[in-house]
Amino acid sequence: MSQATSGIKKKGKPLPSKFIIGLGKFVWTTLWQIMMARLAPRNASGAYIRPASQFTNSVGTNPYPPAKGRYRLYVGLGCPWAHRTLVVWALKGLEEVVSITLVAPSPTEGGWVFNEEEEGCRTLAELYERAEPGYKGRCTVPVLWDTETKTIVNNESAEIIVMLNSELNDFAKYPKLDLYPEELKEKVDGWNEKIYPSVNNGVYLCGFAQTQAAYDTACDGLFKMLDEIEAALGTRRYLCGDRVTLADVRLFTTLFRFDIVYYGLFKCNRRRIQDYKNLGAYLRDLYQLPGVANTCDPEVVKREYYGNLFPLNPGGIIPSGPELNLLESHGRENIGKEPVLEG
Repeated sequence: MSQATSGIKKKGKPLPSKFIIGLGKFVWTTLWQIMMARLAPRNASGAYIRPASQFTNSVGTNPYPPAKGRYRLYVGLGCPWAHRTLVVWALKGLEEVVSITLVAPSPTEGGWVFNEEEEGCRTLAELYERAEPGYKGRCTVPVLWDTETKTIVNNESAEIIVMLNSELNDFAKYPKLDLYPEELKEKVDGWNEKIYPSVNNGVYLCGFAQTQAAYDTACDGLFKMLDEIEAALGTRRYLCGDRVTLADVRLFTTLFRFDIVYYGLFKCNRRRIQDYKNLGAYLRDLYQLPGVANTCDPEVVKREYYGNLFPLNPGGIIPSGPELNLLESHGRENIGKEPVLEG
């Protein structure tokens, strides 16, 4: 040994033994599966099963008449399903018609909590219990609440956005905006039937998959559909033509979160939305519609996903990126329009 190295002291500790590594992996995997069973129930193949919503009444039916100031939306800014209702609420101009209460997830409470007490409740679970004593289902957002009967009208986002689009037009700032017109309903429904399982829910099937096979299947389906949407948007500005519909709203809230959280946390990392020519511009186009940007908070999205989904991110570390410029020009104004011939 040379004089130059003889005085160097070895620092650090050796790696854990094979036994300790194996034991740690077994314990963590077992605990992870237990936690995931509550967070994301699975089928026999390890694929995530999304529970069905349990409140499905409608404004415009007895005993829930259309009314200004009667209904309240409980939403979480990080939740894509709740975000749908906020986007329609903003596009229709319902700010003075339907009130909004924001809730936030609490890792210690294991659910959504209010900043201030609402209807005598501190948590969303307590609100569900007030609406239906003995309620045993999941306490999710969005919630459309009737302040007169003190109950939940509906907690299914796909149904709430239809109500917000049509049932409160007598009070809306933009009553002529129809996001679900009769002549396009078949197209809107057709896109929703394809996009929901593979994209809206598909990102969760990737992130919550508990086997490699379940993940591979979900990931293949997700990017196959994104490629199909990319091709369709090459010939039309929006999914159903030259006007925004509920199909675009439903897709938007997933696309907005994709590069921010799904790409990394949910392992949807074959390609970013901003890497797609048409999808990237389409996302910016929708973001720049009047009122929509005010419903979007990327920092809250990151904090609520990375900070609260402990089984997917045990350290709770929130990434600093990505950098997105959704106000950049999208250039989609003339997509699908016939060129004007001079001469």
